[in-house]
Order: sequence, then C-alpha cells, then structure tokens
Amino acid sequence: MTNNDILKKLRVALKLRDDEIVKILELVDFRITKSELGAFFRKEDHPKYMECGDQILRNFLNGLVIHLRGPMPKKNEKIEQKGKPKFDPKKGSKFSKPKNIKDIKK
Repeated sequence: MTNNDILKKLRVALKLRDDEIVKILELVDFRITKSELGAFFRKEDHPKYMECGDQILRNFLNGLVIHLRGPMPKKNEKIEQKGKPKFDPKKGSKFSKPKNIKDIKK
C-alpha cells in the first residue's frame, strides 16, 4: 500500500474535501495547493499523477492530530482533569466504615 493509497483512504473515511486537507496541512505550517493535492489522488497511469512522499503524509497525520484533538498544551500550563475526582482521605467516602456500632443500627 502506497502513501497515496493511505491518503486516499483517510480522505474517504474522514469525509474530507481538498480544501479541508489543505487547512489541516497548514496547521503544521506545510503549504500545498489544491492542484498539487489533486495529483496525489489521480490514477497511477495518469500523466499528472504524483507520488505522495513520506514528508507530506507525515505532516498530514500530524496536522490531523491537531485538527481532531486540538493543539498540545504548553508544558507550564495545567491540564484540566476530566472524570471522577481523586479520593480525599480526610473527607472519607460515602461508603466508608461506620465509626461505632450505634451508627450501624440507625
């Protein structure tokens, strides 16, 4: 499977148009025109066919990560944690053991 095939399959699977792919590549500061991009999607026997190099595919995949996930936070920024909060032993939990027998009978 060639880089062209991979690029074509990702384009179809993610329902991307040429202008969206150009924008994704711009996210990683890689400039390409729609006509240059169209050469990658042609049949191999077409006179204007161009092979998709490793650099283009790599930049597309890196741009796709940014496009789908968002940019990486800087190292000094705190990452907002999602999900359930960590257990705090001072507060206990609603399932903690009763302190004495009187609490069990209630």
